[in-house]
Amino acid sequence: MNFAQLNTLRPDLAFIAHWVKPGAHVLDVGCGDGVMLDYLQSDRQCSGYGIEIDDTQLLACAQRGVNVIQQDMENGLSIFGNNTFDTVLCLSSLQMMKHVEGLLRDIARVGNEAIVSFPNFGYWPHRTALLRGRMPVSKALPYQWYDTPNVRCATIYDFADLADDVGLDVLECVSLHEGRPVRWLPNLRGSLAVFRLKKK
Repeated sequence: MNFAQLNTLRPDLAFIAHWVKPGAHVLDVGCGDGVMLDYLQSDRQCSGYGIEIDDTQLLACAQRGVNVIQQDMENGLSIFGNNTFDTVLCLSSLQMMKHVEGLLRDIARVGNEAIVSFPNFGYWPHRTALLRGRMPVSKALPYQWYDTPNVRCATIYDFADLADDVGLDVLECVSLHEGRPVRWLPNLRGSLAVFRLKKK
């Protein structure tokens, strides 16, 4: 997979990919269909593994030639030693976890750097929906309140505080909307928060 193909499929991942150094050893926690690892392996000569629980997504990873381990992320990353990976990715899946703090500590333990993204609940249409008395539904949050896999709601500021609490320095924080960075009022105007983190 090349950059143009990734950018067409997932512009958010195309933006994030430039933070991963060529040749890096990568762990993708909650890798979904494996599109990010597919790109990193073929275009940036990275190696590594994905972790995924869903059978359908595992099949998609296998069809892409991505090394994937079937495991529930809630059980942690105990199968990996300290500092095993150059970069750990957790892209649009952290908000689905019950034990976010524990998983984030584990991500920090097994990787030298981490890249985390999640839907930004501070995004203005989400705030507007709540003001109208409704749970937000958008491209970033395409579920109704009763069938959403998201169990945690966070804004950019909330996550920055948690990262500090678990011993992570924020190297970069970018708010994206449809794959493009939002510079002005990012917590209000960005639908996806993306953090690049390193151990303190």
